[in-house]
Amino acid sequence: MRKIVALEQQGVDQLFGEKSFDIDDLFEKVDGRGVISLLNVSDIQSQPAIFSTFMLALLAELYHSLPEAGDLDKPKLVFFLDEAHLLFKDAPKAFMDQIDQIMRLIRSKGVGVFFCTQITQDVPANVLAQLGNRVHHVIRAFTPNDVKALKETIKTFPRSDYYDMEQQFTQLGTGQAFITVLNEKGIPTETVVTHLAPPASFMGPLTAQAYQSQLDNSSLYKKYKETVDPRSAFEILNERMTAAKKQEEEVEQREVESKAARTSRKEKSTFDEVLSSPMTKQIGRELVRGVFGMLFGKTPRTTTRRKY
Repeated sequence: MRKIVALEQQGVDQLFGEKSFDIDDLFEKVDGRGVISLLNVSDIQSQPAIFSTFMLALLAELYHSLPEAGDLDKPKLVFFLDEAHLLFKDAPKAFMDQIDQIMRLIRSKGVGVFFCTQITQDVPANVLAQLGNRVHHVIRAFTPNDVKALKETIKTFPRSDYYDMEQQFTQLGTGQAFITVLNEKGIPTETVVTHLAPPASFMGPLTAQAYQSQLDNSSLYKKYKETVDPRSAFEILNERMTAAKKQEEEVEQREVESKAARTSRKEKSTFDEVLSSPMTKQIGRELVRGVFGMLFGKTPRTTTRRKY
């Protein structure tokens, strides 16, 4: 109960009031080309439980919904999870087991996942072992812990005959990164320093007006902006209990009415038996004759039996 209350205080209950996220929206195309979808979850990044729950649910739904794709030349969908350390912060073992399983199997669905974080140690070792493509920017070793993290990071990269990895890692400039990927045989390529060309677009945060304008013109925003309050388990059970109680009352009412009807029929049949008896008929005939005799001055005939 305490854990449930703690999750509710972080706002996890809000997830159940939203419309369910449609994963088909991530595969939208314009003029035959794929689009970049941005999921802005900055308002819940300070709440690790909500952030990790949402991301895990999204990846799990992709895994269970998409068909097997095999070994594709290009993935159908690629995820870039920024601030990935929030995904694993204070995560329970059950959550880590689910992430590990999904990361092992989701590649067969044609989905790629990149975890973006400051240092390699932010990603658990069992998850890091599933990542074949590595893009690593400069590491600043200012403290003994930074130096230790640098050496541990270098050990996870393939050796290079052209670079002093420990020295080069601290001297990478803006836009430069060490990169290693898997070749066509699934073998990690040699680590090389690569200069990444930035996209020809605005690099910086949007103003509040520009951000709101993008939202207002987004078809997805119009689809998901209306919240939904689904029926809770309590409401469903309460409805079932009310319906069952009403049905019981109706059955009891029908039994009472049926019992009353049987009693009425039984009394009526007894009265009919009395009326239809010979003695009752004889008494009725004598009464009728007596009444007519009084009216017309005739004495009623009496029946006598002759003795022989």
